[in-house]
Amino acid sequence: MKNIASLFLFSTLAFTSCSTMKTTEQQTQEIPAPDASLATNPFMKKSTLQYQAPEFDKIKDQHFKPAFDYGLKVYSAEILNIANQKDVPTFENTVLALENSGEIFKRAAIVFSNLTGSNTNPTLQKLEEEYAPIFAAQEDKIFLNDNLYKRFKSINTSGLDAESKRLTEYYLQKFEIAGAALSPAKKEEVKKVNAELATLSTQFSSKLLDARKNGGVLISDVKELDGLSADEIAAAASDANAAGQNGKYLLTLLNTTQQPLLQNLKNRATREKLFKASWYRAEKGNEDDTRAILEKQARLRLQKAQLLGKKSFAEWKLQDQMAETPENALNLLAQLAAPAVETAKREKAEIQELIDAQKGGFVVQPWDWNFYSEQVRKAKYDLDENEIKPYFEVQTVLEKGVFFAAEKFYGIKFKKRKDLPVYHPDVVTYEVFDRDGKSLAIYYLDFYTRDNKNGGAWMSNFVEQSHQLGQKPVIVNVFNYQKPAEGKPSLISYDDVSTMFHEFGHTLHGLFANQKYISISGTNTPRDFVEFPSQINEFFALEPAVLKNYALHYQTKKPMPQTLVDKIKKAAAFNQGYSTTELVSAATLDMMWHSVTNESQLKPTLEFEKNALNKYGFTLEAVPPRYHSPYFAHIWGGGYSAGYYAYMWSDLLNAAAWDYIVKNGGMTRANGDRFREYILSVGNSVDLNKAFKDFTGKDPDIKPLLRNKGFIADVDGKVEMKIAENSIKKHDLKKN
Repeated sequence: MKNIASLFLFSTLAFTSCSTMKTTEQQTQEIPAPDASLATNPFMKKSTLQYQAPEFDKIKDQHFKPAFDYGLKVYSAEILNIANQKDVPTFENTVLALENSGEIFKRAAIVFSNLTGSNTNPTLQKLEEEYAPIFAAQEDKIFLNDNLYKRFKSINTSGLDAESKRLTEYYLQKFEIAGAALSPAKKEEVKKVNAELATLSTQFSSKLLDARKNGGVLISDVKELDGLSADEIAAAASDANAAGQNGKYLLTLLNTTQQPLLQNLKNRATREKLFKASWYRAEKGNEDDTRAILEKQARLRLQKAQLLGKKSFAEWKLQDQMAETPENALNLLAQLAAPAVETAKREKAEIQELIDAQKGGFVVQPWDWNFYSEQVRKAKYDLDENEIKPYFEVQTVLEKGVFFAAEKFYGIKFKKRKDLPVYHPDVVTYEVFDRDGKSLAIYYLDFYTRDNKNGGAWMSNFVEQSHQLGQKPVIVNVFNYQKPAEGKPSLISYDDVSTMFHEFGHTLHGLFANQKYISISGTNTPRDFVEFPSQINEFFALEPAVLKNYALHYQTKKPMPQTLVDKIKKAAAFNQGYSTTELVSAATLDMMWHSVTNESQLKPTLEFEKNALNKYGFTLEAVPPRYHSPYFAHIWGGGYSAGYYAYMWSDLLNAAAWDYIVKNGGMTRANGDRFREYILSVGNSVDLNKAFKDFTGKDPDIKPLLRNKGFIADVDGKVEMKIAENSIKKHDLKKN
């Protein structure tokens, strides 16, 4: 995923604030001078490292608070002076002045945002909760400021270049979405709601991190781990030792519902323990329980939306997205739900048939699915995940797979750097060079899971690209792969390989940013577009030339046999009913939480979730949502509230764009240059619907997506085709 908190830390808090500043007074303020205590603070000036990469060897926890305090004072004075100046509003003295304000604060906040996600500690967590409403207040000082809003509205854009005009329009839309046109009384109400939401979001993230950290399964007898590899068992022993449980084995949790180890654990009781530890991690009635917080967030988000003149939070949130309305988003989800659930039912029947044949004597449950589906896959395609893993060593996948594909398609190259300071010993860095040989960016990778790291995988920026500021991108990808025992290789699954290609797709989007202004640069796009470049990059993982280059046995260095490659490709659509159902059900659940129009529709968390899933036909007990509400971090602690559907919307674009690439020569530099020109380099500086159509020559069609998932076929598969065609008629894809 793209960490959308990369521009302002407080941007993920949805314009939250507690400010009661009067904006109607004509006043200006001197920019405060720093005191002596700030002289050695690394955030007070631009980093001297290449491309202003963070000076992690100098940055300490104690530097954030004084940088925030002083940086916010300067930022507030700058905003006040822009809003209340007597000069006639122009692009330069208003729009550009706002765009360039808050330099010290933003420099500290962007590093803080990344560290609190990837390498937090109690000090940072305390600061995060303390400053959430304060950061939020700064947003209101901008977007609920009457004078500033009036200045923006009066700017004559007729003589501006296209990107400057777009930046002005972008800010105006943010003013209006935030509530700049509201009465003073309603603004005060919005501010109060926003302040509480800011704090609740931070509290949710903190509780969830603790729930994941405290929710692992401790095993005393190694026999209960039958089926795991020696390396996996060694890693579990190492994790237990680190937790003070020497001689035992700790199965730690990832943020998703299903856990990777479930597909190999032979002991059904252990599988059930691990699944239930995951499912119930944040609803135990203890201090890590998130339900009261998320229920309050849901109520406050509805209240906020209605104060802003919308029926629901989803209606308010989707105003600046490609989908535009909750109805459009739900219609797309419905198109995928029907064939996905039908396919999952057939997959379940196959799994049950295998269980019965083995005289298991039980009905398949969620903790059984991955274990037995792996056996079904092996039986149908003679494909064993453990047979694949030795060919996917992390560093080889990165350099000979991900980097190799980018070099072939886009012409860029990578050089490992060992001279740049990092925030954790696991982090590695590279310099990226463009097709003309010129240095393009700095790239960080953080591969391994830690108990102080949020779950999942993401991309974000340490430095945003901007021609106007002379900045080149500094980007980080964060993963949660299991760290191997000392001296052992880091072998990953094919799903993990796909994740690496996915996150690097976000990185490419950031690398090729080519805008004047940060606010509309690179990945600063609507959520339902930002996942498009990442998802299309997953296709390269199975491109023959790429796969041959990186799928090398970690011991023999020999390439993966063609017979095994063929099996992977044939099995590509395997389990798509399950995987699509878990994603679409999670997206539907998110949309239901945020589409309520009356507080009486909100029920206790577990009741609300059950009703929402049943209403939309997600009744297969063996196929739970990818995220259960109590640990749905995307929507309660991140920026994807009413936005998780974006993965499916972007997948529609990605499948249609890949269909174009395949039909026009495949993995050629010409196609790479074209994709870079029309999609990866435009940021949010153009109409993205038009950008997509300029690339492919037509509006997106859902059939390539349904075909990729195996839900329809060109010749056979009449039942699936009928389902798809009936659902296609429900949605006007020309609006996408």
